[in-house]
Order: sequence, then C-alpha cells, then structure tokens
Amino acid sequence: MSSANLTRQETAARSATVIVHSIRVELDLRHAPDPDRTGFSTVTTLSFDATTDTTWIDFIGESVDAVVVNGVEQVVDYDGARIRVSGLTASNSVIVRATGAYSRSGEGLHRFVDPVDGATYLYTQYEPADARRVMACFEQPDMKASYTFVVQAPTGWQVLSNQEPASTLIDNAVQTVEFAPTLPISSYITAVAAGPYHRVDGSWQRGEQIVDLGILCRASLAEHLEADEIMTITQQGLDFFTDAFAYPYPWGKYDQIFVPEYNLGAMENPGLVTFTEAYIPRGAATDAQRAGRANTILHEMAHMWFGDLVTMRWWDDLWLKESFADYMGSLSSAAATRFTDAWVTFANRRKAWAYQQDQLPTTHPIVADIPDLEAAKLNFDGITYAKGASVLKQLVAFVGEDDFFEGTRRYFAAYAFGNTTLEDLLVQLEEVSGRDVRAWSRAWLETTGVSTLQLESGADGRRMLVQTDPRPHRLRVGLYDLADGRLVLREKVELDITEERTPFGQPEADLVLLNDDDLTYAKVRLDERSLVTVTAALSTLEDALARGLVWSALWNATRDGELSAARYLEIVRAHAAAEANISLLAGVLANAAFTLSHYVPETARAAERTAWLRTTEHALDAADPGSDAQLSWARAFAAASAFDAGTAGRVRAVLAGAGPAGLPVDPELRWAFVTALATTGAIGEDEIAAEQARDDTADGRTAALGALAARPQAAVRDAAWTAAWSDTTLSNDHVDATIGGFRAGGRRDLIGRHDGEYFERIGPAWSERSIEIASRLVRGLFPQSDTLELVDGWLDDNADAPGALRRLVIEQRDHLARDLRVRAAQS
Repeated sequence: MSSANLTRQETAARSATVIVHSIRVELDLRHAPDPDRTGFSTVTTLSFDATTDTTWIDFIGESVDAVVVNGVEQVVDYDGARIRVSGLTASNSVIVRATGAYSRSGEGLHRFVDPVDGATYLYTQYEPADARRVMACFEQPDMKASYTFVVQAPTGWQVLSNQEPASTLIDNAVQTVEFAPTLPISSYITAVAAGPYHRVDGSWQRGEQIVDLGILCRASLAEHLEADEIMTITQQGLDFFTDAFAYPYPWGKYDQIFVPEYNLGAMENPGLVTFTEAYIPRGAATDAQRAGRANTILHEMAHMWFGDLVTMRWWDDLWLKESFADYMGSLSSAAATRFTDAWVTFANRRKAWAYQQDQLPTTHPIVADIPDLEAAKLNFDGITYAKGASVLKQLVAFVGEDDFFEGTRRYFAAYAFGNTTLEDLLVQLEEVSGRDVRAWSRAWLETTGVSTLQLESGADGRRMLVQTDPRPHRLRVGLYDLADGRLVLREKVELDITEERTPFGQPEADLVLLNDDDLTYAKVRLDERSLVTVTAALSTLEDALARGLVWSALWNATRDGELSAARYLEIVRAHAAAEANISLLAGVLANAAFTLSHYVPETARAAERTAWLRTTEHALDAADPGSDAQLSWARAFAAASAFDAGTAGRVRAVLAGAGPAGLPVDPELRWAFVTALATTGAIGEDEIAAEQARDDTADGRTAALGALAARPQAAVRDAAWTAAWSDTTLSNDHVDATIGGFRAGGRRDLIGRHDGEYFERIGPAWSERSIEIASRLVRGLFPQSDTLELVDGWLDDNADAPGALRRLVIEQRDHLARDLRVRAAQS
C-alpha cells in the first residue's frame, strides 16, 4: 500500500500523541500565470505538542527542500507522501519548506487558464485528503488547528481564504495578503482561491450579527452569473439555519465562488464555499436546474454547522455531515425558498441514487467501516448522502421535529470546534426525546440493503403487504380511484409494519400507492391493477409527489427486471409529455435514455430507439415556446439523434435557427446537437473546428474535444482511447470529454476490441495516476460487453489489488450483470 493512503489505525495513533495548535501557511503564487512554472513555493510552520519523539507530517508535491524542528534543520526524510520528523519535545515548532505542484485534476491547487481572455485562475479542493498537496499538515479530520494563510499573488487579483484579510501589502506587481487566523478547523476544509475573479457583494444581518456575503466567478462568466437569486437563497438559508440551530453562524464572512474544472458539486470550506461552474448556465436553464443549485447552496450552508463546527472523528462517520446536509438541503429549500417542491425531487431522483447504491454488492451501512483514505474517497456515495438523508427524515418523524432540532442544538453546544462519533449524537437525541434511538440506529444506520414493499393476494382473496429485508416502517398508503378518466385520491391510510407479511385489509382501489407521501426508505411495487391504471392515467394524478413516487416505482421495477423495458417505455411515451414538474420530467427522460441503452434487448433496440426519437421530436414541437419543457425535450431529442443519422437534416435546421419557435439554441444545446451530428458521421473535423471558433471558451473547447472523439471511425476512437489513458496533460474535464466521445453512440463495433486491454491498464493507472483521474478511467472505460468473462477473470486474478480499485470494478461488474440479466429476461 502506498504511504499516501493513510489508515484509520495509524492516524488514530498519531492524534493520540500529537495535539496541534496552529499552522501558518505561506504560499508564493506570483508566477502562477507562467505556464512553464509547474510548481509553487509553500512554507508551513506547525506548532504542536507531542508525547512522542517522532511522527510524520503529510505532504505531496514536487519536493521537500528543508525541514526545521525546534530551530534545528534536519536531513529531509521524505518518501513522496510523508515527512518523518524526530527529536520532538513536549512543545514543538516545525517548519517545512517545499514546492507544491499546480494541479490539472482538480485535486490540491488547481490552475486554469481561461481561453477567452488568457487569465489564470487558482482554487483549492481537498476533501478527503488533498490539503497535503498545498501545505505540510496533519491530514486527518480529528487534528484541528487554527490556520493562518499568507499568499503572494499578482496585484489586481482577488485573493481569498477562509477568513478576511488581516493585512495587504502592495509592492509593485505583487500583493502579499495575510489572512486572520481561523477558528479550529480540519485541514480538508481550509481553502485558498486567487485570480481576477468577478465579485458581487452583499450582506446578511440578524440582530447585531452582520455577515458579509460575496459571490464570485471568472470574469468571462460575469454576464451569466445569476447573483441576485444566489444572494437571495443565501440570505434565506442563513435565516433558516440560524433559527433552526440556535447557534449563530460562526465563520465571519460567507464567500461563494464558482470555479472551473471542478470535480464536485460544491465544497463546504467555511467562509469560502466552492461550487462547480455548471451552476452558472451560459444560456437557458430550467427551473429544476435552479432548484438544484439552491439545494446545493443550502446543503453546503448546513455544513457550516454539520461538518465544519462539529466534525466526524474519522471518515467512518462521514454521514454525520453528509446525510444531515443532504436532508437539510431539501428541508430548507422547501421551507425557506421558492422551491417548495424540493421533497418531490428528493423522493424521485435523490432516493433513486440511494436505491441503486444499496443494491450493489459493495453496499455498506450508513455508519460505514472506512479503514483508509482510498475507501473514504469512494464513500461519498448514494448511501452516505441520499439514504442517510432518507433515514434522517424518518428519525425526525420518530423523535418529533422539535426534539430533533433541540437535540442538534445541544450537540452543537457540547461539541463546537471538536470531533464526534455516532454515539455523541445519539446521546443528545435520546436525552431530549426519551425514545430508544439506539434501536432505531441499529435498524437503519448500521445495516445494509433496501426493503421492497408490494401487495400480494392469496387464494382466499386476503391481501398481504409483503416486504423483503424486513425493517420497521411507518408509511402511508394512498387509495386512488379513476373517475371520468382521472385519478382521484379517495383516502390515505397510515400503517406501521415490522414483519415480512402484514395483513392489508383496505378496500380495493384502482391505484394502491404504497409509501404515499414518501415517509419511509423502501422501493415499492405496483400491483397489476395499479399498473394497468397508471399505464392509462398516470399523468392525471394532480399531486406531483404522488406522480414522482409512481414514476419511481416504474423505474425500479424496470431496472430490477420485473417490468419489461418495452412496457416502461410505452408508459413514458404516453405520459412524459404531460409531466408538468420539470424535475420529474428530467428524471424520466434520463431513465428512458438509459433503458434504451442498457435494458432493451438488442433485437428490439432499433425499433425502440426510432419510437423514442419520434416521441422526443414530437414533444419538442408541441411544447410551449420558450418553456422549460421545450428545453428539456430539445435536450432529449439531441441525445436521441446521436443514434440515428436520419435526423441530420432536422438537427442542422435547428442549428441554423429554423427550429421550433422560442427554442433558445444556446451554447450547451448547440454542442449537444453538434456532438450528435459528429457521432453519426454527419459532420467532420472542419465543422467541429468552426463550432469551436464560434464558442472559443473553456466549455466550448471541452465540448469540441468530445465531439472530435465521437466521430465514428475506428482510428478516431482508438486515438481517444490512447489519449484517455496516456495523455497526462488532459485536465479532469478533458478526460471526461475524451471518454464520452470514445463511448458515444454505443458503437461496440468500433470500441469492443479494447475490452481486454482495459483490464491490462487499470492496475498501472491506479498506481500511477491520482485517485480522481484513475476512478474516472476505471468507471468510464469499463467495457459494456455481452459477457462477464473478462471482468470475472480479472477479479479472480487480482484478489490482492487495492481495495478501492476492486470496489470500483466489482460495482461496474454488477451494473453489467444487471444489464445482461434484465435483457435476457425479456429476450
């Protein structure tokens, strides 16, 4: 195992012998605009107590140039990830002079040059363990410290960190900014950003507390920044959480910065939250997209308390921040903003992620066993986020909302600026509520798997509510009748179930919707009468949450092989165009496209694709001009066109401005259509180059790279394959674009010959590339073949491969096995 992969056992031993007080970090970023400079000077001074005479300090960079321990320079003992220091006393000061490396993978200090104006932008991203790529530190969450950052950068740049500047000195073309010390925080949530960012200022006030707000993005995106709405959501969130937690926002200022080539949706660095630029649309955006952005803003804000103020001791309890933030994002969206249907999106789309993850052989309890950092990196998944949030919603119902929030208030008061485990939270909730929270924890936090609920009728006519993987559930059952062709709610019945089989004595109904209102975490099946009903009348259900739950039931049955792909697509074709909730529509369109590629048998795929293409085109033409539905269907039509060269004429017409009235053919949509044309061979290199010249931005160059790689020639796909694995100059986004082009159009005839080579490459890639890039390669280039022989052979022959790599391969194998199983059942 690489020394960079820290284990739970050794980090616990380190924190038992070292107590860190403060860390001062001096970064020289003056030469960042020079492309020939691959690294930057970083000087770290660590002040800590120790009960051992030796330990290690974490750093990954180009070089460690000097180590000074208590005033005495030591011979540098550095293995590429750990700096050994010795001669420690009870109180210590260690200075590490080193050279860090600018990143192109989004890990550490990422450097980006904007092709629009040539400006250089920098930002950091660390979670779970990349602060050591910028500074020497103790890279584990339970070794909190007060951090002081000092940054040298070109004048005219915005220079930001977690705190406000304490001083700024200007010397000709260089500014030196020293920031105020932070309150105690973990290394992974420290942050620095620098560059000529565009900034919009605001503020929030509650009583005597005033919080300065900043919203930043690249200068070339300033015209697209929806600062007013982002500012409003931020202010609404601070109102909500201040009331909910009864603990004032503790981090001083609140800057939010949208950055390029970002690996995540966002990161909760206190005082300097980073977001992906995908949240800044360069043209049209649906309200569902804005709702997603609002949810993310509020998710990250919840982390200011859950995760930043009180932090898990080790990554086993990652859920203590992510599950809570996911739950709070939806709760606050629905309660405090205009996006009042946030729970509809959560039930239909967020939980779908959890259900999928929970059915993998690598599923894990919400409270997970995380032995090392590589395992931690992979546990930012649907269990930790969406399943955790789902069961927290149940916990709130179990203990009562008032007691839940009172428990969290006591939790913050007791452990502010400290580290905790599951037990610390349970104690607070149990004391406040008087409920047996530990039994609930054992049933939901410390187990794996998802129950499936369905009705069964016996020969005697008695009906039973049956659950697989039995757990305690409180749920509502909605009984709906067809009246004049429309589904109308008759009543909702509340049930508590604990056993595998529970008598269900309710009268018959045209639609029996188990888990109506989405109170529990479980997949539900529709009985045959209900399935016939929704096939005819799904879109007549007035309640968006009920429709979302029906769509979810249909999707889960399809991917489990219990509902034929043909029937699912028939229902989508009949009802998707009438779906008024844009978030639900987006999910249905994505699931239909996935079904065509993965679950429809090969013999039926061409006919189903043709039917779907006609559906998308008809719905596009019929949608209200300028509506979110029109934009959603245009995107679906573009995606479908990548599988049918016969659409080239219509696609070219849309690109020429002769599309449906009101359709905004913005850069994102243009590139979707251009990529579709490239995938079918309808355009070539020159036309793609012309499109790039038309949109010579970062997004435009990335899209052009993907379109070029998508051309349907074997030599083109071969070149994309080689570049993805071997071209280390590709940024994270460019790796994704290259992979996307390679796989475009599902052309197994062009790419299938690389299947065997994939399994030869993944081991070296895992050891030689960063975990971020290696993970993208392992997932993105996994062969979608018609057999499991190659992957099973690799797993048999590589039992000693790194656990995180095996996990990724096992998960991809399971996805392929499901595809093959579902298709075979229908053939």
